[in-house]
Amino acid sequence: MPPARIKGRGAASNPEGRFESVRHHAEDDGWQDALLDEAAPRPRTVVTEERARSVITRNDSPDIVFEQAMNPYRGCEHGCIYCFARPSHSYLNLSPGLDFETKIRAKSNLAEVLRAELSKPGYVPKPINIGSNTDPYQPIEKKWRLTRAALEVLAECRHPCTIVTKNALVERDVDLLAPMARAKLVRVFVSVNSLDNHLASKLEPRASAPHRRLQAIHVLTDAGVPAGVLVAPIIPALNDRDMEAVLERAAEAGASMAGYTVLRLPWELKALFREWLSIHVPQRAEHVMSLVQQMNGGRDYDSDFRTRMRGQGPFAELLRRRFEVAARRRGFARARTLQLDVSRFLAPRSASPQGELF
Repeated sequence: MPPARIKGRGAASNPEGRFESVRHHAEDDGWQDALLDEAAPRPRTVVTEERARSVITRNDSPDIVFEQAMNPYRGCEHGCIYCFARPSHSYLNLSPGLDFETKIRAKSNLAEVLRAELSKPGYVPKPINIGSNTDPYQPIEKKWRLTRAALEVLAECRHPCTIVTKNALVERDVDLLAPMARAKLVRVFVSVNSLDNHLASKLEPRASAPHRRLQAIHVLTDAGVPAGVLVAPIIPALNDRDMEAVLERAAEAGASMAGYTVLRLPWELKALFREWLSIHVPQRAEHVMSLVQQMNGGRDYDSDFRTRMRGQGPFAELLRRRFEVAARRRGFARARTLQLDVSRFLAPRSASPQGELF
């Protein structure tokens, strides 16, 4: 049977990761329709506890604004079909497809390990980005509260951070974010790549609806938390028409910063995205991929640091100019403009039998 849409999920299949030596291929023997009177049950989300040895990752990529990052979860229940992080699930011997959005790893000792890393004698404070790989406010955060636990540690230590999310659950932590913002310790970026709820329900099925994300920007800015909007990713011939409208609505909600990226299709994501196109927009699938290849030097993806975030060629240049004009008209600062204060950092103290006497 050809893959079909699974309501509430982005992927429609579960292909093996690139490190697997065995491949499974399904065949229809003609008995399925006769024996099954109803559709197969929808896959449930299963969260597995993981004891992390370290939680702060570091990068020196020239096209990424932050040098330190932290991700409370591996895998993401939002199920965004375009997520560049999907191939990372292959390192867990899991599929970048349905496994990525249904088999989640939660770093239950996140706050404990974070505190230990911040207390190391040689630690140099630099802003930590929370949510660089998977969303820190995905639905399971309501129960696990790992992102909030990390923010409590950072607030206590006066350590600066940035947050990237597409879930209105970020509003829950305004009580922590507002005091941090007054001390110039936090910036929040909300990702909104379309205003079309119908399209969003297929592209990013378990993320907050676009209008709720815009409302979250309003809540944050009303509380004094500097917020920005990321129009990301822009997918040609699918959601690029909404770029200016998203920036306009975000400005009205109070956003002061803006950025954008184009679609990236590393590793197994190429096949997953093509499958999604064939299910949801078959009449436009060939056109979308043609434009994607034009922005990647004739390939589905070009990993060159100089072009992977913005693309190359005439269509990529058109997107760049459109964004710059719309952002300038609305008075947005660039997302790279992060004025956060690292001078306030106080390393957490190790537990001592003498308590706080000395």
